[in-house]
Amino acid sequence: MGRENEIAEILRRLESGRVLVLAGDPGAGKSALLDVAAGRAGRVLRAAGSESEAFLGFAGLHQLLRPVLGELDGLPPRQRSALRAVLGLDDGAYDGMLVGSAVLTLVSNLAPLLIVVDDAQWIDRASLDVLSFVARRLDAEPVSLLLGVRSAAPLPGFGGERLELGPLSDEAANRLLDRQPAPPTGRRRVRILQEAAGNPLALIELARATPQQGVEGPLPVTERLERIYADQIEFLPEATRRSLLLLAAADATDVRTASKGLPEADDKAWTPAEQAGLVRQDGARITFRHPLVRSAVYHAASFDERRQAHLALAELSEEPDRRAWHLAAATIRPDAEVSDALRRTAGRARRRGGYAAAAAALERAAELSPHPADRAGLLAEAAATAVFTGQLGWVERLTAEVARHSDDPALIGDAWLATGRLMALRSNHAAAFAVLTRVADEHPSRAMDALAAAAVVRYYSGEESQRQRIERLLAASPDAASPDAASPHSALPASGLPDSGLRVWVEAVSDPHGAGARFVPALSGLIADAAGDPGRLTALAIVAWILDQTALAARTFDEAYDRWQADGALPAGLGSAVGWAYLEQGRWAEARTVAAEIAATATTAGLDHAEACVHALDATVLALRGDADGARRGAERALALVDPLESRSIAVSARRALGFAAVAEGDYETAYAQFRSAFTDDGEPVHYHVSFTVLAELAAAAVRRGRREEAAGLLERAASRPGLSVRVRALLDRGRALLAEPDHAEPYFLAALADDAGEQWPFERAQTRLDYGEWLRRRRRIAEARPLLTAALETFRRLGARPWAERAEAELRAAGIEATGAVAPTALTELSPQQQQIVRLAARGLTNREIGDKLYLSPRTVGSHLYRVFPKLGITARAQLRDVLEST
Repeated sequence: MGRENEIAEILRRLESGRVLVLAGDPGAGKSALLDVAAGRAGRVLRAAGSESEAFLGFAGLHQLLRPVLGELDGLPPRQRSALRAVLGLDDGAYDGMLVGSAVLTLVSNLAPLLIVVDDAQWIDRASLDVLSFVARRLDAEPVSLLLGVRSAAPLPGFGGERLELGPLSDEAANRLLDRQPAPPTGRRRVRILQEAAGNPLALIELARATPQQGVEGPLPVTERLERIYADQIEFLPEATRRSLLLLAAADATDVRTASKGLPEADDKAWTPAEQAGLVRQDGARITFRHPLVRSAVYHAASFDERRQAHLALAELSEEPDRRAWHLAAATIRPDAEVSDALRRTAGRARRRGGYAAAAAALERAAELSPHPADRAGLLAEAAATAVFTGQLGWVERLTAEVARHSDDPALIGDAWLATGRLMALRSNHAAAFAVLTRVADEHPSRAMDALAAAAVVRYYSGEESQRQRIERLLAASPDAASPDAASPHSALPASGLPDSGLRVWVEAVSDPHGAGARFVPALSGLIADAAGDPGRLTALAIVAWILDQTALAARTFDEAYDRWQADGALPAGLGSAVGWAYLEQGRWAEARTVAAEIAATATTAGLDHAEACVHALDATVLALRGDADGARRGAERALALVDPLESRSIAVSARRALGFAAVAEGDYETAYAQFRSAFTDDGEPVHYHVSFTVLAELAAAAVRRGRREEAAGLLERAASRPGLSVRVRALLDRGRALLAEPDHAEPYFLAALADDAGEQWPFERAQTRLDYGEWLRRRRRIAEARPLLTAALETFRRLGARPWAERAEAELRAAGIEATGAVAPTALTELSPQQQQIVRLAARGLTNREIGDKLYLSPRTVGSHLYRVFPKLGITARAQLRDVLEST
């Protein structure tokens, strides 16, 4: 009634888009509109959230897929196994990417399809993460996703269109009242219209109330409605009230069990409730007409009545997790058996990747544990688990509870360490550093783990005082083991490397040009010792990248990635360091793919700093390829997400991208300003690692804007620092060559190109060759200039660095060579990162299904991408893809 425009808008948006979130207050009619959309679609999968299932990992996904479980046999084996594991149908290791890919393949096989999720604010987080994974990959699928959610409830991970369902108009509200069995009149009608404020459910229920109800006494609408339902329940038969309470205490699975096992839950008992308008009966399925009815029924009962309902459902439930939660709901005193049952529930949830469900179960297990020591341990474990949900407030509360229940320094240190690690992933790095260093200072047994996390914060912030604080705490640490003695059985640095290995991490990350530089000769050996351990390989790859051992870092990242896949537990992202390593090594498409994957995860979890980092990374690639507008959008987004003083690594990286974008457009004044911002007014680097990467670019822009003297001073100040890497020394020499008097430049060019290690940074190497070739040509040493310019052009074309390729072509023409063959490779680099991956796999002979399995896409999406890619590459058949790749 009165929602004609909204219905038309919903249908229009579902035709033109893949994801629509329908938001509105309780009682606004979201469920009714979802029913309309479902009724006009072909095949539909539906699920509805409920408070009782909010902490049951993958309960929403199980409900959604229950009608099509027989279709799982058509999935690829790895996907089928992963999905059956999280649905509780088989044992198996959790792999979030494979689960998402399996659901995507499944819905693609069922297409055309509409997925409808009501009360999405109560769907468990694990299921929401899967649905958001699918939602981001529906571009080529005839699948739509429609979600109903309360206006005030967040729905992380769904960035699609949102339609807010407002109140009914006065005319529609009056029409709705006229349609009621006993339309209100006079003062009562005016009062109902005022208090309902256009809420359809409130209008209906207040109209059905007695004249004394809903007329006097200003109460919030929700409270008023719950009171109305409670009054209706009071006059129902006892068997009906018991049945309603069972329904209110149960979830979808338990309702069927209760209906079969309890005499009071038979058809006759439901009839009065249906006649009273409290429930709907659809065959064997019975549901409340609105969540408010359920809330009223449950809270109108005494605790003893609710307790008996939960005990009955626990007795009948065949699923251990639901049984554990029902027992917990029926328990108010410490109970070791129930606590242990919840602990086991948490273990199962964690193995399936349901971290929110696991943390909730551990927290409740702690409340019910009769032993104070166990209680504190469970709370500490809950805090460490809740870190993976990204909910900082929850982790902080759990940490405070640990300190309240225990005086064990190790447990308290663990809890605060969990808090600090999560804070480090957000933007308030000063607060994170304070927490982590306090742990290191006050809890010696956790000192090295805390310092490892603090070193990461130091890298993010670039704050010099933090390096000094880490250095003092490290010197006071009781561990005196040699850094070379790291165990090969360690995990990620933030997850408990042995202390000796953590020292390598802490010193390299917090001071790469100083203390960290001495670890370079030992890196290859440490990595060889870590073979087969993906966590430690990842940690050492990050160290290698920070120490400018880029080729070694990229190889190690590749090995770690392969190991993660082989173990069936691919992490949500190996960290942005892998993207930067790929960028520096010239693997730009892979760098953008990493950025896209991490951005999706970071956005869902609300991790602003991680999201900003990959925006800066992607912006840099776009700038180098000549997409200045796209680069500026990404860099400005990165800067908007962080405080530049708290996240200097992001600030400098984003402004470097803006500088490259300006160079691509020939705006050297802006470029100089952006590159100059990497250093303070007195010449100190703003960030101790990232600032050094702009030295040569600063010099190049300075030459074109008449700022030679200022730039030269900055370069020489940087050159005076000890422990500079081969890469930084090459950048310094290129900058010196550009700033030198023409007759004195050549020794610097030769020095910049002297070390073959420079080949691991192909773009920077090509820039130096271009600058040197230009210098030679202007001195009429044409024969010497040509090979340098040709090599530079080949690199720029291979990378897709269009502005620099055009400049190299112009220099070659001036040297008497007309460059040819520039178009074909560029066509490939213009594709999206995902399209490039698909093309490379297809060229190797993989089928669409095999490609989809590797990239977590449906076969239909793979086919759609190839269909759109072929014309861009100038080919008509799959067999021609190999020729395109060989020409790049």
